[in-house]
Amino acid sequence: MGKSTSSIESRLPISPAERVPLLVARREAKMTSSAHAYVRGSTKRFYEWLASRRGRSLPRAPSIWIGGDCHVGNLGPLAKKEGDVTIELRDLDQAVIGSPAHDVVRLALSMAMAVRASALPGAVTAKVVESIARGYELVLEAKAARREFRLERPPPQVMSVLREARGRSRQKLFAERLGKEQETIPMGRRFWPLTGEERAAVEKLVDLAKVRKLVTSLASRPDDAELTLLDAAYWVKGCSSLGLWRASALVRVGKRRDGSTALIDIKEATAPLAPRRARAAIPTHPGERVVAGARVLSPALGERMAAATILQRPVFVRELLPQDLKFELDSLEENEAVAVGQYLAGVVAVAHAEQLEAEAASTWLEAFRKTDAKNMRAPAWLWAAVVDLVALHEGAYLEHCREHALSSVLTSSVSANIVSHHVSGD
Repeated sequence: MGKSTSSIESRLPISPAERVPLLVARREAKMTSSAHAYVRGSTKRFYEWLASRRGRSLPRAPSIWIGGDCHVGNLGPLAKKEGDVTIELRDLDQAVIGSPAHDVVRLALSMAMAVRASALPGAVTAKVVESIARGYELVLEAKAARREFRLERPPPQVMSVLREARGRSRQKLFAERLGKEQETIPMGRRFWPLTGEERAAVEKLVDLAKVRKLVTSLASRPDDAELTLLDAAYWVKGCSSLGLWRASALVRVGKRRDGSTALIDIKEATAPLAPRRARAAIPTHPGERVVAGARVLSPALGERMAAATILQRPVFVRELLPQDLKFELDSLEENEAVAVGQYLAGVVAVAHAEQLEAEAASTWLEAFRKTDAKNMRAPAWLWAAVVDLVALHEGAYLEHCREHALSSVLTSSVSANIVSHHVSGD
């Protein structure tokens, strides 16, 4: 008889084979917490819908770099190398050259599920979809007219996270991740041991010239600083990335007395699920694809990333900075939901519009808003997509809960160990 999840949870996994059942159990349990969490963790279902007849009926759009998985949690404050903080797409694992309509639909679905999770009336969902459409259109209008465009001041809910990001220190980041001891990575719910082979591979990775350049690129560090690996661990992460290989490396930059410490995120990159345009010029190395997409869509993040290969796994690497945060929309009022939807749509639109000439932006804008939904100031295709996807995900979420949340094994041994990450690097 195989070991139960509770017996496996009684000790830390020490091999890749032992990690798999724990990671799957955690993902399944986390996705039962709300329909909004289920949407975030069931990215594959969204792409299956895009391949359906309804998904293929979205308007014709230009081929540009898109985030591919543009839900609310994948936007947030990011630190630039020179120290500024901006709000951009913060997770580009699914970045491809494809249709920008896919990003708009994914964001609208995410916001619609956040509205439902906040127990707001269905009419609010319609208003939020309208606000997303308008936020996106405003940017395209400016681009088409060759006017300079800047997003308005973020709404209070976004501004509060931005203020938090700007006020965060490296000391706070390391206290969250490492506790009092800041030269070792604590083993437990967030970090598991690496095998000897994995640790040796991480050490070789840190020695690569491209990684050295990445770590020493911050203005406060000399280009020729010595790098020393202090510790490394397997990093247990959120829904969609559970199951992929991921590690955290603690690196000293410079000599012991005057050096600083960097926390490096090493994440496996795989072939994207997001639909890509045929014959698009996309790097074949998955890590290089992610970095290329980030540099176009989220320069603040892309300039801090590098691609590599470790133990035959393609990965991308970045240093975690304390200003990198994500949005958590656990509870929204109507006005908040409308304002946040419009602002985040503007952020996505800026990332798209930067890739378009005025004529292309004008053509895309015309296709985007060709036909409004009945009694709504939003494209009919966008509203139809949200209605279809909400129904699909609500039903799938209930089935998921029936299959997993009612399991005594999951409830007792896994749910209690789920960590909510509202910190940098997630």
